[in-house]
Amino acid sequence: MNENSRPKILVANDDGIFSPGIRALGLALAEVGDVTVVAPDVEQSAVGHGITIRRPLRFKHTASAGFGDVPAYRVDGTPADCVVLGVHLVGKPDIVVAGINLGPNLGNDLTHSGTVAAAIEGLAFGIPAIAFSQASVPSGEFDFTEAARYAAKLVREVLARGLPPRTLLNVNFPAGAAKGVRVTTLSDHRYEDEIITRQDPDGRDYYWVAGTPTAEYSGDTDFGAVQDGFVSITPVKLDLTHRELLREVESFAPPL
Repeated sequence: MNENSRPKILVANDDGIFSPGIRALGLALAEVGDVTVVAPDVEQSAVGHGITIRRPLRFKHTASAGFGDVPAYRVDGTPADCVVLGVHLVGKPDIVVAGINLGPNLGNDLTHSGTVAAAIEGLAFGIPAIAFSQASVPSGEFDFTEAARYAAKLVREVLARGLPPRTLLNVNFPAGAAKGVRVTTLSDHRYEDEIITRQDPDGRDYYWVAGTPTAEYSGDTDFGAVQDGFVSITPVKLDLTHRELLREVESFAPPL
């Protein structure tokens, strides 16, 4: 990045281009750099890191999304598709920022979160990335004012300092005003699956996959921090190799 130029920021999400979370984030980051928003045309929550390869994609400017002078485009695909098209059609940014997600992304949520997948796709291009999510108050309402303000501050820091290769920051905001900030580890937050069986008008079974969130409390994890009313920042490294097990597997892997 040229020292005299404004940084280029690509903003994506999984809740869709009309989500209030991405609008608050995009407008806040416009004070930090030149923002381009590329987001799904409809909600794509929990699609994980899916990429569309068996049909064409549409990339349309969307002035009605409420971003003012910030260019915003919608894609009829996944969050990862949005980053791919954003990078290739608009230009490689200095940072990819995803969110602000409607609801937290904690622990095992990272494996299916479309918001986090957008950040991961940024890593695939060698671009620093941050994913932002926020818990809702009991009524289900969201106020992104403080989250967007803090997101802009953190993005400034990452743009100035960088991040190690294949590393993103997963940030979760609590419901309501935050008490402070904690740097955390991932929790064991997960969903206990429940299959609900119902019948259609023709008497045929169909199924809803539901789930109840569960996690063990620990104050140094993302779940614990958000439960305690703190902003959680978790550095996440995308390296799935279990390096400590390499020699053991070598010892028992049978030869051809």
